[in-house]
Amino acid sequence: MSVDAGAGSGVVAELRALRERMLPMLRTIAREYATRSDPGYPVVLDNLAAGYFGLMLDPQYGLYFMTDGERVIAQLSIVGWRGDVRSSAQKEKFSSLPFDGVRPVSSALSDNQLRNLLAELLSHWNTQPLIIRVTDS
Repeated sequence: MSVDAGAGSGVVAELRALRERMLPMLRTIAREYATRSDPGYPVVLDNLAAGYFGLMLDPQYGLYFMTDGERVIAQLSIVGWRGDVRSSAQKEKFSSLPFDGVRPVSSALSDNQLRNLLAELLSHWNTQPLIIRVTDS
């Protein structure tokens, strides 16, 4: 999808304004997490011409800001881990399910609200079970 200046230029301006504020934060997190992720990650995505930018900690964890030409959204991609398999009696919940949360955003968000989006991604990344998995099945 290519975002041209004629169609939805207000949306492109919103995305550009968000990018200017977010890119330094994303690059800082990428530097700090370079030793905590697999080789080649994290990746700072920056393609405003295609209508997106964001941070990918690995293929399953990322925060992406994008536009569809009509609005600007933030997509949080995480893995929904099963917190404790022994506490899930009488309900079925599978481990390692991908979750994509999509939220409308704008350049009017405060710096604190934007940092909260990043903190949510990092919170899920930092509490993932990694290698050890406790299971009863």
